[in-house]
Amino acid sequence: MRCLAIVFAILAASGLRAEVHHLTLRQALELALKQNPDILLARLDESKAAEGVRVARDPFTPRITVGSGLAYSNGFPMAIEGSAPSVVQGYARQYIFNRQQSYLVAQAKEDARGAGIATEDRREEVAYRTTSLFLDAERAARVSELARKQADSLDKVAQSVKVQVAEGRILPIEGKRAALNLARARQTVATLEADQEIAETSLATVLGYSAQDRARPIVEDRKPPAMPISEEDTIESAIRVSKELRRLESHILAKGLEIRADRAARLPRIDLVAQYGLFAKYNHYEDYFRAFQRHNGQLGISFQLPVLPGPGISALTAQRNAEVAQLRLQMAGARNNIIIKARQTYHEIARAEAAREVARLDLEVAREQVNINLALFQEGRMSMGHVEEARAAEDTKWMAFYDAGYALERARWNLARQTGDLLSAFR
Repeated sequence: MRCLAIVFAILAASGLRAEVHHLTLRQALELALKQNPDILLARLDESKAAEGVRVARDPFTPRITVGSGLAYSNGFPMAIEGSAPSVVQGYARQYIFNRQQSYLVAQAKEDARGAGIATEDRREEVAYRTTSLFLDAERAARVSELARKQADSLDKVAQSVKVQVAEGRILPIEGKRAALNLARARQTVATLEADQEIAETSLATVLGYSAQDRARPIVEDRKPPAMPISEEDTIESAIRVSKELRRLESHILAKGLEIRADRAARLPRIDLVAQYGLFAKYNHYEDYFRAFQRHNGQLGISFQLPVLPGPGISALTAQRNAEVAQLRLQMAGARNNIIIKARQTYHEIARAEAAREVARLDLEVAREQVNINLALFQEGRMSMGHVEEARAAEDTKWMAFYDAGYALERARWNLARQTGDLLSAFR
């Protein structure tokens, strides 16, 4: 019921006007885990699996049916649907010993556990997707701002060059080159602003908002997730916490219980049965039987022993064994993929750290060049156009530095997801 209420709230909110939601990364994650549609669907599947356990247990609880077999009899009172004509009829039935159904109950419980594992996996997947989209939106906002600053600097350069061309101090082609650089910068700004809008819209949808809304990150200082001690620890943690492996293990256990249930069809079954009938006097019972009483009842057990169950059981068992073999192969492949991804992500972090260091040094050189150009301008030895060009180059280096930083942070969050530390990093 709680999941359905959240679903209805999201559907109702989708009809409202578009809004811009400002959030931190922690707030975005909390919101995604609360109302992301994929998580809600997984919770509904988990709820259905839990109800499946109750369905499987149902035959072990008494089933009581009350009705009537009232009829007019002419001659010998014949049976109606297997029972004598009666004013009121009551039936009760319950499994007492049924190994096949007991295994099906155990299978339903394992399926419910597997659905819970799938929900946990979906939560972690949504958490990483939210983190990745948040970083994309945050980067897009920062880079768009830098691109606008760069365009402003190139606009000043173009104005300065235009004056110099008018004064005849430089060739007209320099004015055309400056105009071309300005047009490229403005084109970049338009592209980056469109990317920012798409990134913020994508983030809004993963948070459960409509596609008309936008989720805008609040820039903050974040502590990156802790790194494992070594590559071996990374792989070991990734295998230990893998929801995919646990889910496949649950499927194998469920299939094993299904095989045992199929084989248990050969075993005897015992049911508790009871029935009651209130007979009417006008059905001529007293004419055909020495003793007649209106109230009649039975209570006992039904014992069934399959003597020749048929070849279907062995065929079903063979099918289930083939499915188990397939699951084991999938499990081995999933384990190998986990090892490869964990190793790749671990080395990717090292490469991203080296790339960020190169971008930082490159940015320092660009900033120093701006300082040098400013000093030369104050001495009258350099034009303002050259200063603005250096500033535009510095903005480009800032973009590269931000890109390198976001690539490193994304790689760290990716590794945290694989080792099961993504959500715990925000607790």
